[in-house]
Parts: sequence; C-alpha cells; structure tokens
Amino acid sequence: MSEVANVPTAIGGAQYAGMIRSAANALLNQKDLINRLNVYPVPDGDTGSNMSMTMKPAGDLNGQTSSLSECADKVASLFLRAARGNSGVILSLFFRGLAKGFKGVTEAGTAEVVAAFEKGVKEAYKAVQYPREGTILTVMRSCTEIETEGLDLLGLFDRMYDAAADMLEKTPDMLPVLKQAGVVDSGGRGFLEILYGMRAYLKGAPVESESKAETKESADFASFDPASIENPYCTECIITKNPEYTKEGSVEKLRKFVLSMGDSVVFAEDSEIVKIHVHTKDPGKVLSEALKFGSLYTVKVENMQNQHSELIENQSAESEKPAAEETTPAVAEPVEEYGFVAVTMGDGMRSVFEDLGVAGFVSGGQTMNPSTEQLVEAVLQIPAKNVFIFPNNSNICLVAEQVRRFVEDRNVFVIPTKSVPQGISALMQFDPDASAEDNRQTMLEAMKAVKTLDMTYAAHDSTVDGESVTCGQILGLVEHKVRYVADSQAECMEKMLPELEGASYITVFYGSDVSEEEANETLAFLQSKAPDTEIALLSGGQPLYYYVISVE
Repeated sequence: MSEVANVPTAIGGAQYAGMIRSAANALLNQKDLINRLNVYPVPDGDTGSNMSMTMKPAGDLNGQTSSLSECADKVASLFLRAARGNSGVILSLFFRGLAKGFKGVTEAGTAEVVAAFEKGVKEAYKAVQYPREGTILTVMRSCTEIETEGLDLLGLFDRMYDAAADMLEKTPDMLPVLKQAGVVDSGGRGFLEILYGMRAYLKGAPVESESKAETKESADFASFDPASIENPYCTECIITKNPEYTKEGSVEKLRKFVLSMGDSVVFAEDSEIVKIHVHTKDPGKVLSEALKFGSLYTVKVENMQNQHSELIENQSAESEKPAAEETTPAVAEPVEEYGFVAVTMGDGMRSVFEDLGVAGFVSGGQTMNPSTEQLVEAVLQIPAKNVFIFPNNSNICLVAEQVRRFVEDRNVFVIPTKSVPQGISALMQFDPDASAEDNRQTMLEAMKAVKTLDMTYAAHDSTVDGESVTCGQILGLVEHKVRYVADSQAECMEKMLPELEGASYITVFYGSDVSEEEANETLAFLQSKAPDTEIALLSGGQPLYYYVISVE
C-alpha cells in the first residue's frame, strides 16, 4: 500500500486529465533523448517527436469536470487526430483502448484501471500487422503482467512503472538492431515517461513542462488583427551540423539567410548544432537552406494566424462555437467519382503527382510526419466519392489507415505505398472506368513491381548490421533498409550499381542538396554503366535524401 498522503482512491475525469497532462509533459521533457535512441530502420530518429506531438493536445484538457468515461473519450479522440508516425498511432490506440475500458465509468479504482490497461494494450497490438518483441508494445504489455492484489492506485502505478522499466532494459536482447547500437527501444522509453508522469500526478507532484513559462496575465487577443501578421509561420528547428561546419561561426551564411527570411529571429549555435527560430512567409525555404548545413534534428512549424483564432475562442466567454470549427477548411461536396491525396516533399515530386491527377497534397516524409487530422482535412477537400491516399512512407501508412474513422461521407482507400516511386507506379495503373475495388487491387499489385533506392546520410553515429556508421557518412538504402555505407555520394552510387541490374527503366529524383550539375554527372555515370537502360533524371527537390531512385 502507498504511504504518500492524499493519494486518490479513485480516478475521475479531473484526475485523469491531470494524469494525462503530467504524462505529456514528462514525455515532452525527454523528447530529444528518446529521438536519439531511435536507430531503426535508419539512424535518423523521430520517435520522441512523434509521440510528443501526438500527446500535445493534452493542454486542451484544462478544467475538466466530466466523468472519467467522457474525459477518456475526449483524450482518445484528440490523440488519434494528432497522431504522427507509427509510434504516435500505436500510442493513440492505446489511449483509445483505455477509453473503451473506462466506458460508462464515472470513477475508476485499481481493478478498473487494470482492466482498462489490458484493453489499451490489446488495441495497440491491433495497430501492428506483425508485432515484434522488444518494441513499445512489449513494454506496454509488461504493465498488464503483474500481480495487483492488495494494491491501491499509487501502488499499482509504482508496480507498472517498475515492470515497464525492467522490460525496457531487456529490449536489446529481443531486437538485435538495438543491441548493435547499444540502446533500448525508443518507443518503450517514451511509454516509460508516460507512466512516470501519471504516477507523479498521483503522488501530488505532477510533471511540468520544462520549456513552458508561466504567465500571470492574458492579453486581449481579440483586439489584434491577424491580417497584420506579415510572417504567419512560426518556424523552429534544430540542425545537427555536417562535419565541415562544426567550427563555431562557420554557418554565418545560414544566419544571414534566416535573417532575410522574416522576423523574430533567434539563431544560436555551438560546435554540434544550430537552433533556429523565425517568423516567416515560407518555412520550406528556411528548412531547405538549413539542410545544406546539416540534418534536421527537430522541426516545428505553426500557423500563428490559426493560433490567434484559437486564442480568441478560448478567451471569449460568449461564443459557443468550438475553435476547431472556425479553423477547419470547408468540406468539398463529393460529386466526382475519384480523387487522390498524396504525401510528398519537394516541388519536383509534387509536380509528377499533379501530372498523374493528384489534387490533394500533405507535406511530409522521413522525420516530418503529418498527423491523422491533416490527412482527414486533405481528404475532405477532395470533391470525390472515392478518395485514394498514397502515404509514400512506411512511417505514415499506419496514420493514413486511421483516416477512415473520421470520414463518413466518402469512401477512403489507403494504398500503402512506402516510397514516392511506389506511389507513382500505382497511380500510373489507375483506370477511371474501373470500379474502386478493382483499382485498389490493381494499384496494390503495381506498387510491388518497383524497387526503391535511396541515398541519404547518417544523422548520428550508429551501428547497422554490425558495421559502425559515423555521423555524416553516406547511406545507400534498398527498400528503406540500409545496405551500403560510403564516404561520398559517388562511392555510394557505385556500390549501389548491382541493384540496377536487369532494370528496363530507371527514374532518378535528385534532392534539394544536389545541384543540377552534380545530378547530371550522376546521370552520365549511370548511363555509362547501363547503356541499354532508359534513365530519366528529374528534380525532386526533396530534403534529407540526395537521391530517390525508382527501378522497374
């Protein structure tokens, strides 16, 4: 039994909201650490960011007076809409399971919490087609495999936390890639922080956000005209410097560029990172320029005009209309038969999809994953009865699958494309005279006929298949798995040549970090090695990846 004074004997809506806010803050405070633990499938790391952004709406739970059942339903809905990446979807479905467990319950004691956690774990497992031991799922499950007899609420969370911590330490023995890198599972580490935050609330010392400054007074936001915001996008990022820019002051060119792009500029650097804050009209240009000097470690872009509308809504006691209704784009009437939504990064890749009939676009890709709500909004703006979504990234497929939960007035089909080449290949087989189901089956088959090669770089030191990888080295990926490690782009391309053997058609998309001259040199090299193969070179404009290559 617990010896801490004033521990609640039951959890109601207000207590649950407090536990969730504390958990979200604990997760946010350790986000960067969790990102650094994320080494699979490539050493880039975004699990902490995805989980933290999924739980970000916890700040909307202030002043909860509803029952536990109603509060849990609200939490589940908020988190599923905000879910980003596989880890975020898994986490949101865990909380949806908790909501199912608390259905119709005004207050929950130990037995009800245990039963709800079991449902949460069950829902989370449903999200993954082939669950692997050693992941966040394993850590979640360990909380339901403990002895609970005689425990009060705090005792229960003490024991669940200890069980999760013990299981987390065992994850490297379950996933070889974790043992090679010398880390525990990043998602499991994030879930441990969530338990820590919940437990801290029960102890009477909820976790506060380390980056949140308290404000005693509130401005009159309604007196401010949002149209006067000349640079509406608050853009923040941290760049891990490329080796050639580790000397302090070596990124002066980047500082001057950021200064020219807007106002409210904060620019700080040390030997390893650059931190940028700027209010700008074009966040894409800021991020593209930053990528010339290193890799994106964290990114946040917010529309301050939308934030202003929300602040007015929160401040007004007279208005009964939810803020979301004011900021949600108009829903298009589904009058056409077919429409498409694609997730892309880079103007060149977007142009290719536009040529294939795609009208709805969501910006996203590796380390920059869109939320479920963003995809829902994009689907609802397509005036079609049948809308196909092309995630074009394995970490977005699971998020896309959740869209159907929120869209009722049209059919949504997710073609689980894991790369841009797969998306293009699938779209090229679309037949406007065929049924939606026939098109779905045809496109599923078409996406399997293309092989995708990527060339990027290691964002930090790691180990891949027993081979040490140093930050800044060039990585060659085959179907999103690291197969080649090199010290230059040219060396990596040469190592990847066997992957092109037997190809009848090759499309090379070069990224924002590759000049047209460099891209043409690469094209000439490939043509010399495969003279009988048709090779097309296109400017993809994608960040992070020097080249994305489609092999058919």
